[in-house]
Amino acid sequence: MIVVVAVLVALVLAAAIARPHGLPEVAVAAPAAVVVLAIGALSPAEALDQLRALGPTVAFLAAILVLAHLADACGVFRWTAALLRAGATGSPTRLLALVFAACAVTTAVLSLDATVVLLTPAVLATAVSMGVSARPASYASAHLANSASTLMPVSNLTNLLAFSATGLGFAHFTALMALPWVVAIGLEFAVARLFFARELRGTATTPPPPAGTRPVPAPRWALAVLALTLAGFALSGLLGVAPVWCAVAGAALLAVPALREGRTRPRRLLAAADPFFLLFVLALGVVVAPLTGGAVGDWLAGLLPTGESFGALLLMAVVAAAAANLVNNLPATLLLIAALGPAAPTGLLLAMLIGVNLGPNLTYTGSLATMLWRRVVARAGQPAEIGTFTRLGLVTVPLTLVGAVAALWLVTR
Repeated sequence: MIVVVAVLVALVLAAAIARPHGLPEVAVAAPAAVVVLAIGALSPAEALDQLRALGPTVAFLAAILVLAHLADACGVFRWTAALLRAGATGSPTRLLALVFAACAVTTAVLSLDATVVLLTPAVLATAVSMGVSARPASYASAHLANSASTLMPVSNLTNLLAFSATGLGFAHFTALMALPWVVAIGLEFAVARLFFARELRGTATTPPPPAGTRPVPAPRWALAVLALTLAGFALSGLLGVAPVWCAVAGAALLAVPALREGRTRPRRLLAAADPFFLLFVLALGVVVAPLTGGAVGDWLAGLLPTGESFGALLLMAVVAAAAANLVNNLPATLLLIAALGPAAPTGLLLAMLIGVNLGPNLTYTGSLATMLWRRVVARAGQPAEIGTFTRLGLVTVPLTLVGAVAALWLVTR
């Protein structure tokens, strides 16, 4: 029975990657979940418990996706692109530094999906408009969508899944992950400067906008709402309020003027929540559940460390990174959280997140965000190259794993 479930997991992930005939990920995941129930690998009561456990996380994800869409509708990313071009002053290296900053902040605050879907096209368009190579900025957006997603619970679905298991408040989680986040981004930038050195030489070939051109106005209301939402996340633990309600409140504050001014429509808000993907997450949780409590879960639990020494944290991160590249970081997170158990040390859970978030920079299949990035850059006329992605990942992933884990060890000692 476990073999059947493992095959079903593989089929679900293969379908999510290939998306045959353009079908949504849930088109295969939902029938697979039904099969898991039909063969008795999971009882209906156990499946319901799994859905209840994932429900708050999925609701939070929906609210963040809508919030990111509304930020885009209110001009946040158009304004960001204008700042990138103005701040770069014709220098490809300066543009890359600004892209790193923009991707890091966007990923941390609005999630890696916002970086991939909303910011990446703006970044590519900025590079093209300047007449410089878009490759450094393109691969930076892919890497930062993963590497910069360790900071806050809202930054990545993997973080949301593990957040409750850590027992930490929003602010405490963020404080512990701040140094690993900075170290990972710093190492990524240092490697990118060397890796794309040839393309970063020279200056832009397209002249800047003529003097007197009106700058893109700052979307002050949207920026203020995002700042208030972020503050709400930080204070939610102290106030005893679930973070999802802060995201919902932020989305509501942006939705009212956006709908009134015709910047978006109710149908677009529903599409932004990506209900098919949310159903996919729930279905995948049901499909993976039998593995977490069976022989696979027991075997995996035997591999994992139990302490919080530097070696234990690094081993945890390496196992998590390998699992993410083998089965994708979403099911890897579900499996590893179950294998660590309810009494897992906080340090190990955070090291696991470092592994499943940074590890996917090694392969296309490591995270759903990377697969989505490939489609986004192809539509923008800047298709990804597997050789470039792999070579860059072979350098950055080991460095960032060791650096981020060392930083985590320092702050959790």
